[in-house]
Amino acid sequence: MDDDKMNGDETTPVDADAADEPKFVIKDESEDDEPKKSGRFLREIAIIVAIVLGLMFVFTQFFFRQYVVPSESMEPTLMGCTGCSNDRIVVDKMVYRFSDPEPGDVVVFKAPTSSWDGTWVSPRSSNPVVHKIQDVLSWFSLSPPDENNLVKRVIAVGGQTVQCTNADGKGVTVNGKPLDEPYIDKSMQVNTNTETDGALGGGSCYGSDFGPVKVPDGNVWVMGDNRSNSADSRAHVDDELQGTIPVSDIRGKVRFILYPFSRFGGVGSVNPQG
Repeated sequence: MDDDKMNGDETTPVDADAADEPKFVIKDESEDDEPKKSGRFLREIAIIVAIVLGLMFVFTQFFFRQYVVPSESMEPTLMGCTGCSNDRIVVDKMVYRFSDPEPGDVVVFKAPTSSWDGTWVSPRSSNPVVHKIQDVLSWFSLSPPDENNLVKRVIAVGGQTVQCTNADGKGVTVNGKPLDEPYIDKSMQVNTNTETDGALGGGSCYGSDFGPVKVPDGNVWVMGDNRSNSADSRAHVDDELQGTIPVSDIRGKVRFILYPFSRFGGVGSVNPQG
């Protein structure tokens, strides 16, 4: 009988060395790479977001910040009114680190005394958690600051005396010299005077007499371009600062209008003292 036959079945010789060889399974490498790629993508996104927020923080705190004009007090230079597209302005925060405000500068400042607050209401939520989130967002200019900010034009600086008497017909004077104020729309003042039956916008002061007020060193006297419709320094002469604004409360100089795009452009300084 043939040794390779048993019970009629054929047997195949087995190579012992082949049985001991390791077996390899071919795997799709993309299966392992997917989690790695996903994690890498998320890390890159996080880094980009951190860089953007970092730049926004630096620019907001030290260079530029956006504000919204709250009222019509600076028309026609800056527009603002209830229900309209209020001007979005960009303020230069660096300029007064190296120089002092000058007559004619349009500035944003924090209300220096409670007399300026009027009907102002904090933009913060009453919910303490949301309030804190809004505080953090304000660091990046993604939420308004929790302070009453106003925008006016500097008329007089420390050491100067400002005054207006309707009877003399000179208008606002600084150190006795009448101002040249081309930014005032006189027809707008006449219209306001007519619409209010003489209550606002009358005379060469476009309002009531005031002064003389000597501006303390380190302070400025500010007024709105829409003179007959502006609760500016004149309205606060009875407070502890006589309506003047400490330079330390000025947040910056208005450089340009960012929005609406139809009004996009620079905001210049016009020195009314000549």
